[in-house]
Amino acid sequence: EAGFGADLGAEKFMDIKCRAAGLKPDAVVIVATVKALKYNGGVKKDELAAPNLEAVKKGIVNLEKHIENIQKFGVPIVVTLNSFITDTEAEYAYIKKFCEERGCEFALSNVWAQGGEGGIALAEKVLKTLEEKESHFAPLYDENLPIKEKIGCIATKTYGAASVSYTAEASGQIRKLEEMGFGNLPVCMAKT
Repeated sequence: EAGFGADLGAEKFMDIKCRAAGLKPDAVVIVATVKALKYNGGVKKDELAAPNLEAVKKGIVNLEKHIENIQKFGVPIVVTLNSFITDTEAEYAYIKKFCEERGCEFALSNVWAQGGEGGIALAEKVLKTLEEKESHFAPLYDENLPIKEKIGCIATKTYGAASVSYTAEASGQIRKLEEMGFGNLPVCMAKT
């Protein structure tokens, strides 16, 4: 569990935690819901229970970005949807096809309704991924790069920034951190 989204928790897990602990993930499970995709597609919160394949199609760009972010680390992906009774088979089929077209395994998780039995399909997809797909895990950046280059890498590769600009004060703080010997540490990015 790396927290909300592949742009916040997962990036920090991969670039900071994995380096510090010597971890090399074999696979990543991205968890989503149909309701979240509809919400990202512009549906109001009180209307999320209604079937809306068009909203799923609009909102799936959010899931796509998370898939792209994890693929940059070279780790195979399983996408799972926490299934709810308001979801439709058409919505599931669209999302499954979308994920598989991007090289991801896909499984529904029905744990909410069925307990442990509802997680078997997901567990099987994770096992299949571990058996059939090789992880080529690598952090986004070399920790020995200058701080500004590490920040630029995270901002452009993870957050989609075109570039990064700095105030004179920020540049001074970065220069001081490097002078103090902290330049070779990973960067912990906070998105605002």
